[in-house]
Amino acid sequence: MGEETRKVGNSSRVAEPESSTADSGEREENLVAVPALEQKDRPGCAQRQRLPDERASTTHKFSVGGSEGYVTVGMYSDGRPGEVFIKMSKEGSTLSGVMDGLALTLSIGLQYGVPLKTLVEKLINTRFEPSGFTENPEIRFASSLLDYLGRWLGGRFLSAEYLKPRIVLNAEGASKEADLVKHEPA
Repeated sequence: MGEETRKVGNSSRVAEPESSTADSGEREENLVAVPALEQKDRPGCAQRQRLPDERASTTHKFSVGGSEGYVTVGMYSDGRPGEVFIKMSKEGSTLSGVMDGLALTLSIGLQYGVPLKTLVEKLINTRFEPSGFTENPEIRFASSLLDYLGRWLGGRFLSAEYLKPRIVLNAEGASKEADLVKHEPA
């Protein structure tokens, strides 16, 4: 049986199976070589731009549907965001772990040149729990923590348009404000 491989990690090659039949009629797998693409061979990969050791940052406290936390954004010297840390109040919870992963993903994306607008557009309008009213007067209601963080990042670093109430069309085609719930005085 021949074995062909490609580079993965520190090992030089990984085998990939190729099917053939043996004389006995049973199926036998042979390994076939596949040329490996290394990171440097892939088009469009930017160099990572790390932040300076000392940098300005801003920290924002948030609460969405009763879930509280802090988001800290480290900035390059020109004011662009370059790293994001999200700290949820319930340490060790699943939600806290997911937010840590999101923060790491956002930070690496920003440092590799992914435009903040692209990241923000992917976060806003996501819908899952926790959702609900917030303590931020500029973002009264969020459909999820990702929605809130995307809108806050967009409003803080891109445009105040991300902070405006969103207009949603109902089934009859009439518009309503999704963020503002109007309560009549009793």
